[in-house]
Amino acid sequence: METQTLSVAEAIRTRRTVRHYRADPVAPELLEELLDLTMQAPSAWNMQDRSVVVVTDEAGRRALHEAAFGQPQPLEAPVVLVFLADVDAWRAGNADIAELAGRSGAWNADFTAMFDTRAEYHALERHGLLRENAVKNAMIAATYAMLAATGLGLASAPMNGWDAELVKQAVGVGDRVDLAVAVLVTVGYSDTVAPHPGRRPRERTVFAERYTR
Repeated sequence: METQTLSVAEAIRTRRTVRHYRADPVAPELLEELLDLTMQAPSAWNMQDRSVVVVTDEAGRRALHEAAFGQPQPLEAPVVLVFLADVDAWRAGNADIAELAGRSGAWNADFTAMFDTRAEYHALERHGLLRENAVKNAMIAATYAMLAATGLGLASAPMNGWDAELVKQAVGVGDRVDLAVAVLVTVGYSDTVAPHPGRRPRERTVFAERYTR
């Protein structure tokens, strides 16, 4: 089945944040394609220190609706993607990451040796930036998910405003202090055509060489 209906440029220009959804379910094969595209997102050192919990059952979505202070998206959308940042992923051996990168020719021996030392992660730990680093990687994946959703003819919304502990409880990780909630993304079919809210002129937000505002 042909699912990719838009180019990347078209998906970027037409994506909208959707707060209300039709009840139509997302076909399993379409959801699988969305998840495959989402997990192609890059991460620092290819650590892949982000996970996605796919919530489709009504009880789980209702729990996320309540965790999000009653916002309608989790209750109306047939799919909610909860992006979790794994703060301690770097502490594991992660030999499979280096092995796969070596086999594909993406990493040479010197790069693999640097990966093995985890020097950058030790520096992040000293500066208290491990959580920030993992959340950044999760947010990149969430952005991939939203653009992929648009390209597949689906609507989505990144969600702010939720109780992190309640979200973690809803997806079964309430006891995991090493996991942080990065963002929730609802996915489904919009019940309206959302207008573009507009963006400021590029001159307000893009600068050459140095920030000059």
